[in-house]
Amino acid sequence: KDNYIKTLQQQMAYKDSLNMALVINLKGAIGNLDDKDINVKVDKGVVFIDISDRLLFNTGKYELTKQAKEVLGKVAKVLLNQPDIEFMVEGHTDNAAYKSPVGMLQDNWDLSVKRATSVVRVLQNEFGIPPAKMVAAGRAEYNPIASNDTPEGKAANRRTRIVILPQLDQFFKLLEPAKQ
Repeated sequence: KDNYIKTLQQQMAYKDSLNMALVINLKGAIGNLDDKDINVKVDKGVVFIDISDRLLFNTGKYELTKQAKEVLGKVAKVLLNQPDIEFMVEGHTDNAAYKSPVGMLQDNWDLSVKRATSVVRVLQNEFGIPPAKMVAAGRAEYNPIASNDTPEGKAANRRTRIVILPQLDQFFKLLEPAKQ
């Protein structure tokens, strides 16, 4: 039992060190971008890359800007060097009602999903990330990181988040010896 616990602790430390190496590589690749526009962090063992909407999209749009493709290219380069990584691209909005031309997007749900899909398509089509490694999701205004009561809070909430998905299958493999 003690060996099993020790092995689990070693594996958790190994996973944490891999996450930290990934964060360091991402921060190095991204370089001199303003910290207000991009944030790479580890929270509860999961790596998050938050990119502000002003870096990726024009207001109320889901087409990526030229600058967005440069940033995503840097992120893609690091992700391509990690063959086992899978990730989710989440679109987030503030709580301001979305106004769209007739027949276009209905609301912030649609906008957030379209933005996530735009990012995933560029990562696949322009940077060669296999589509099976990615999930596109929209969160609309329902997962804020700041209060929507101030312009600064609204700006923080308008973001695209890339979540490096934990590899649960590897974790469960570690637990298998305990069944015996």
